[in-house]
Amino acid sequence: MPRTPPRARAIDQPIALSPDEVAFVRSLVIFEDADILVLNKPAGLSSQGGRGQVHTLDELMWAFVKPSGVRPRLIHRLDRDTSGVILTAKTRPAAGFLGKAVMGRRFRKTYLAIVAPGAPDPARGAIEAPLRREMQGREAYMRVCAPDHPDAEAALSRYRTLASSATAALVELSPETGRMHQLRVHLASVGCPIAGDVRYGGALTLAGAPVPRLMLHAAALEFPHPDGGTRRIEAPLPEDFRAVLEALGLPQYPLTPAFAGASGVKRGRPGSPPPPR
Repeated sequence: MPRTPPRARAIDQPIALSPDEVAFVRSLVIFEDADILVLNKPAGLSSQGGRGQVHTLDELMWAFVKPSGVRPRLIHRLDRDTSGVILTAKTRPAAGFLGKAVMGRRFRKTYLAIVAPGAPDPARGAIEAPLRREMQGREAYMRVCAPDHPDAEAALSRYRTLASSATAALVELSPETGRMHQLRVHLASVGCPIAGDVRYGGALTLAGAPVPRLMLHAAALEFPHPDGGTRRIEAPLPEDFRAVLEALGLPQYPLTPAFAGASGVKRGRPGSPPPPR
């Protein structure tokens, strides 16, 4: 089952935002109409439930509140260190429609990731490996596990290598299920963790330079629109991602619609990905 869409707070109190915060969140908008608001979330901004003093993206939605008190609602989340497309609903009917579409697996997500060392083998395929949640103190990790594990959740990720070198590769990803950290754990399980992924063993330096953050970008989102038809929204690569590609000598490929089919299915190895460095 896909992850349940984010729920509204039991008591949704308005949050006072500074003029700089309002200007910041408005600068993230890449598409808007009467029903939806789509943003290009930067890395380092929590979607919801952050522990720090900085407001989360969900809280920043108060910048768009209507006189009626209704504000946009997050339809899905991205990890704090993942950049890219994130969808919100501007009305309650739109939120209900899109929430059902998420649960019905009618969303198609396309991600770009820089992995190391080298590309997955085969270069195009799918990783099908059940995952389970494991707590370490206050932190939640996902682990590849055997299908008959009592906490196993089915997970499938499709991938396609766009460019590669001896030390790294640019990979396009499309998750068929929505498990926490799914793409990160699946890639780590086949020996190609995402660069900058401290939690799951990703390379912390590439081309002789530090990796600035988790090199995972939600590049495109295709979904049924509340007003009918299908909408596809793309988010351009952020500058830090482009800089790493340039340092590696890897080209920046145009996006393609979420792909179907795969030339091979890889079974992730049960057990834990490499420990954090």
